[in-house]
Amino acid sequence: MTDNLAKDDKGGTEKGRAAGSDAVSQWFTREILPHEALLMHYLRRNWQNASDVVDLRQEVYARVFDAAREAIPENPKRFMLATARNLLINLVKREHVVQIEIVADLDMLAIASEGPQPDSVAVARDELKRLQRALDQLPPKLREVIVLTYIEDLRLREIAVRLRVNKSTVSRQLASALQKLTDLLHSDSEPNRNE
Repeated sequence: MTDNLAKDDKGGTEKGRAAGSDAVSQWFTREILPHEALLMHYLRRNWQNASDVVDLRQEVYARVFDAAREAIPENPKRFMLATARNLLINLVKREHVVQIEIVADLDMLAIASEGPQPDSVAVARDELKRLQRALDQLPPKLREVIVLTYIEDLRLREIAVRLRVNKSTVSRQLASALQKLTDLLHSDSEPNRNE
């Protein structure tokens, strides 16, 4: 895509070379800003203090823009998300307060240099099969609330609108679904303990 390319000294274009501020501004507007909703979702999901999210977005934008002055990234969306991830990691390190949820989410995003070991894959598959069996045993309404909450990542208010019920009903159904799911998973694992 030639509009992502910077002019070289001979008037041609070359991917990854430094670009002028106008070219970077145009690239930024065209390639980064359309992904703002994705960036905001990512930041809200991975940073607990919601009041920081707008400032974090601006910091990501500033870092992406500065980096693009040196070289236009080949995959703008991936570069933006990697920049956001690195910013959050640096902030967590700086605060010296490591919240389990943040570390877990950030660790899942890390690109592993080695694939999982075969025994880990087998254990994970078994756990997923157990979870699927337990989900299949839930009543349809409770299963739907679990799926909407944990798989589709909807908020209680969004689920209530989709199911045409009030938010407190969704909250009660979710609590009930989690309790039944826990009971099913626990009862499914008991025979394994006796073996």
